[in-house]
Amino acid sequence: MIDVASVVRLAPKARLRFDRLRQQHMLLYPERGIVLSATAADVVALLDDTCEVKSIVEQLVAKYGEANRAAIARDVLELLRDLAGRGLVAEVTP
Repeated sequence: MIDVASVVRLAPKARLRFDRLRQQHMLLYPERGIVLSATAADVVALLDDTCEVKSIVEQLVAKYGEANRAAIARDVLELLRDLAGRGLVAEVTP
């Protein structure tokens, strides 16, 4: 299960794209897509080849404020676990 110490990456089949017509971020994968909120798009955009979850949380805390740290950590984990359940994010094992 993904936690803050996990290292994760976006699945090769998934791509973050911005739909100019609808002005929305989307996570696209074969035959489907998910419309992302602005903050979910921030999380997915931080998934480079491999990324530590705690690094994602730290970058979002820097953007949204220290007062939101617990909520940010909780929301990041919830999003990543949901995407992992759909096969769109994978935990990288050392």
